[in-house]
Amino acid sequence: MTECDISLKAGATLSAASVLADSAIRCPDRTALIAGPERFTYAVLWHRALRCAAVLRSRGIGTADRVALLLDNTPDFPVAYYGGLALGATVVPVNALLKAEEIAYVLRHSGSRILLCARSLLTEGEPAARASGVELLTVDSALTANAPPVADAAPVPRAPGDTAVVLYTSGTTGRPKGVMITHFNLVMNIDTTMVSPFAMRPDDVLLGCLPLFHTFGQICGMGTCFRAGATLVLTRRFTADGALELMRTEGCTVLMGVPTMYVALLAAAARTRHRPRLDRAYSGGSALPVRVLEEFEAMFGCPVYEGYGLTETSPCVAYNQQAWPRRPGTVGKPIRGVRVEIARADTEHRIELLPPGEVGEIVVRGHNVMAGYLDDPEATAAAIVDGWFRSGDMGVKDADGYLSVVDRKKDMIIRSGYNVSPREVEEALAHHPAVAHAAVIGLPDAVHGQEICAVIVPRHRSLQQEAALAEDIVRWTKQRIAAYKYPRRVEFVDSLPLGPSGKVLKRELVARFTGGPGR
Repeated sequence: MTECDISLKAGATLSAASVLADSAIRCPDRTALIAGPERFTYAVLWHRALRCAAVLRSRGIGTADRVALLLDNTPDFPVAYYGGLALGATVVPVNALLKAEEIAYVLRHSGSRILLCARSLLTEGEPAARASGVELLTVDSALTANAPPVADAAPVPRAPGDTAVVLYTSGTTGRPKGVMITHFNLVMNIDTTMVSPFAMRPDDVLLGCLPLFHTFGQICGMGTCFRAGATLVLTRRFTADGALELMRTEGCTVLMGVPTMYVALLAAAARTRHRPRLDRAYSGGSALPVRVLEEFEAMFGCPVYEGYGLTETSPCVAYNQQAWPRRPGTVGKPIRGVRVEIARADTEHRIELLPPGEVGEIVVRGHNVMAGYLDDPEATAAAIVDGWFRSGDMGVKDADGYLSVVDRKKDMIIRSGYNVSPREVEEALAHHPAVAHAAVIGLPDAVHGQEICAVIVPRHRSLQQEAALAEDIVRWTKQRIAAYKYPRRVEFVDSLPLGPSGKVLKRELVARFTGGPGR
């Protein structure tokens, strides 16, 4: 009997807290977490989570309540996260980069009863809690040091369809939406991806450089690591030089990161002869240029697997995996139990699937699809049609089932009636020897509707040479892609604005170079 079968039976129970609780039973003395000089075994980490659950219970928190977490990458995050889940409450991780007004919106919209806040984040967390009328509880190791754990060491059982976490989208098209991820979503995505693509083993050591409040670091990283009984090495803030040294000294075997991290690690590795002994690396969040993938593999001597996921899909959808040949430039095949197809993008209330080779909207169905958007039935109905989740991403599947992501529907540039994929132009730009990183945006144009603009982070910036380099970049791309696709405008920046998942915030670039709000 599969877990899918179990989930459909009346009275079935399931708790995402079992991800940590089970490993505490199976391998209590194995190191679960490393944070600077601190080392936590699975038994100790789970015991602290139970103490956090006791603190929450003493404040009247129960299974019907939502617990917000404003925490950075410290041991307090997994303690509070699994403590809330162990109590049967719904956990609401909050982006630690938000300001007070933005945090207050999440607290009010989610209906959170209490905010667990790191001392280092009180400057924004305290006024947010006060403005939203939410109880504030400062979190540090002292919070759980002396509290007695809950009497029952087992997690409070929940129905598979109960909401485990509410994750807020980045709000690129308006106010952030609360994505309801069920216990079933969470457990199935972790159990599935732990086996493949991440192939997480008990002797693995994962660098935890992704923010734990984000789905990639939280579920793909922390979740699969703890489920396997492996070791998570937390870094509070990513720096390429620091990450290289930490991976080397702690013996990291696995890296999960976003493309900007891979670019930075390549630059840092060029400054030292020391290399970590990585076994494999995984990229997600946005497109990884093939050039960067190839350079990283050559420099670090390990394969890089690129994949695709969304907050609404718990998050993994597809990945290059060890079970079949990798195809750089694609995001591989769907994970087990998930179906991915390409549908017409111009139909709102029905799904019309397209054959292999045709470009359309990526649609997903399976155990990973969210329960819906919190208190937003209209947005939920628009996103889940005929049982399919509409991703808003444009893609194509080949005859062998490999998925390629073309671009976000809203990022597509229309120049003189031609659709231009920014990712395709970015891929061409990535091979230019002077380009470290590139983002392509569409800017308003009176003649063509939109004009293509390449925003470049050069490898070596020289204001005196920018005009000549811009001309060279235009010639470079003109020789490699169709005439309607190459950028007519080139802008240089020191860095690209990034969201919490490492995605480039193109709306900010549009605003910067038009003087108006980004689209």
